[in-house]
Amino acid sequence: MTKLGDAAEMLVGFAFKSTGFLDENSDGVRLLRGDNVQQGFIRWGDKTKKWSLSAAADLERYQLALSDVIFAMDRPIVGGGLKMAWIKPEDMPVLLVQRVCRLRGKTDVALTNFLRYVLAAPEFSAHIHRITTGANIPHISGKDIVSYEFHLPSMNEQARIVACLVAYDDLITTNQRRIQLLEDAARRLYREWFVHLRYPGHELVTVKVGVPQGWTNLTMNDVCDAVGGGTPSTERSEYWGGDVVWVTPTDVTRNDCLVMLDSAKKITEVGLANSSAKLVPAETILMTSRASIGFFALMDQPVCTNQGFISVIPKQDNTRMYLLFNMMGRVEEMITLATGSTFKELSKKTFRSLPINWPTPDILQAFEDTVYPMIQQTRHIKKQSEQLKRARDLLLPKLMSGQLDVSGITLPHQE
Repeated sequence: MTKLGDAAEMLVGFAFKSTGFLDENSDGVRLLRGDNVQQGFIRWGDKTKKWSLSAAADLERYQLALSDVIFAMDRPIVGGGLKMAWIKPEDMPVLLVQRVCRLRGKTDVALTNFLRYVLAAPEFSAHIHRITTGANIPHISGKDIVSYEFHLPSMNEQARIVACLVAYDDLITTNQRRIQLLEDAARRLYREWFVHLRYPGHELVTVKVGVPQGWTNLTMNDVCDAVGGGTPSTERSEYWGGDVVWVTPTDVTRNDCLVMLDSAKKITEVGLANSSAKLVPAETILMTSRASIGFFALMDQPVCTNQGFISVIPKQDNTRMYLLFNMMGRVEEMITLATGSTFKELSKKTFRSLPINWPTPDILQAFEDTVYPMIQQTRHIKKQSEQLKRARDLLLPKLMSGQLDVSGITLPHQE
């Protein structure tokens, strides 16, 4: 058994002044803050802050390297998951900010990639649960992190364990790229057909004031039903743990693609009856409508949601894909229409009044026939990834503890 501090070099980030932050479109080096650290990945996008290149030259000590393991010291556990990730090529160059720590294996003692899996094991999460303090902002100290003890095998054994687990992670990453390519292809096709109006047969159609002949100007209320959600009492045990899938905005914002397979939260039929939520059919478009307006999901089973959603149910089956990608292209518009003093919310009334150009039935059908198979393929790939994650998570604690010999493991392969 070895203490983490004896196997890893730990570094806590620099106290950058927020007055010097640059936005994501500026020239500079990205700053890795606690807000960027998610459960197994780094979130950039609207969370990106940068530091000027000239000022970064004096901060070489805080430059992160490929595979460095990073860990958020404030709110280290969110939604039951650990805010831990590692540096990938697309994250570099990047500087480490205070209240985020970096772990790097000591030469000839521990592989950095092995430490990544040490921190991913459930025993480390249990350790973090025990040492986390603070009521308003839960936090941990560097001293408490490095006090964690774990089974440290030889360097050769570490390399074999890493090779086994990385095989799973590499396949999961490949699947994420495949899903991204499919979704990007669907978005590009939507823009080509319905933004640039280069849909099949467009050469033969007259366009007046930006609307092709045969298309109609409607509202969302004309083409879909908008259903709100509700939450039963969380204090009534008979309401929870049933068979009805219940989705919250966090489920969707942390989802890595348009499709969702399930949610860990379940309510009973009694709980559903005692809430204002409605059980909506499979393939309903779930759209977040409160603080995180503009995240979408499709599920392949009936679900109900809490108040943070508008569930969009098309009135015609062959219009689902057009509605989905139309809404995805109008997120900024929806955000500007949101109101509220405590938090901004897009009301169902406002959503129903949104105008929408409605193509002819043959164009809608052609788009559905082209794009829906792409979404189905992403669902198939996501199911593969979930199976890989489950297999990896079963192996992880046994390999980390030495209960299982890695030589007896059959590595996964891509279908």
